[in-house]
Amino acid sequence: MNKLSMVTQTQTQYYTPEKYLVFEENVEYKHEYRDGKIIPMTGGTTNHNKIAGNFYSYLRFNLKGKNYETYIRDVRLWIGQYHLYTYPDIMVIYDQPTYEGKGTTTVTNPCLIGEVLSKSTQNYDQGEKFRFYRSLPTFQEYFLLSQEQQLIMQYTKTREGNWLLQEYENETSMIQLKSLALEMNLTDFYEGINFTQTEK
Repeated sequence: MNKLSMVTQTQTQYYTPEKYLVFEENVEYKHEYRDGKIIPMTGGTTNHNKIAGNFYSYLRFNLKGKNYETYIRDVRLWIGQYHLYTYPDIMVIYDQPTYEGKGTTTVTNPCLIGEVLSKSTQNYDQGEKFRFYRSLPTFQEYFLLSQEQQLIMQYTKTREGNWLLQEYENETSMIQLKSLALEMNLTDFYEGINFTQTEK
């Protein structure tokens, strides 16, 4: 079966989670699983890749020796309440990962998630997907990073279970990563980014 026919099939056929996992092992590109449907994930731009890489590198360096694990796009997340498999751009897990299934490819317990916004996915990332993420009891902090301008949206969970939004776009802004007790300058996220290279 060629790639085109496989993608077309994913848009019409219902898949069990088990069939999705087999399917995902045998295709070149990643797919998201949403309650029986397999959705092809779009490719990232160079800016998307750099912004995610900047965030990941900062976290890896500053969490070294601490009781956290940091992962970038290749690690899959399972959200059981909504029957969702997905690949967040950035995830941080406190202590050890809790795995879904027998392998070590799918985790279930991030405390922080970061997504670099794309034109094709930004509404989903800010809306329905955020609702799915909020069902995870360990989830405490969500970062949405624009790749068109220096703009970061940070959602933080309060002790009462509410989510507070803070937006940052000033170059001098210092952002408190409250779930990790870290601080990061806005410009650190956007080091090396050329905003004239717009997303196609």
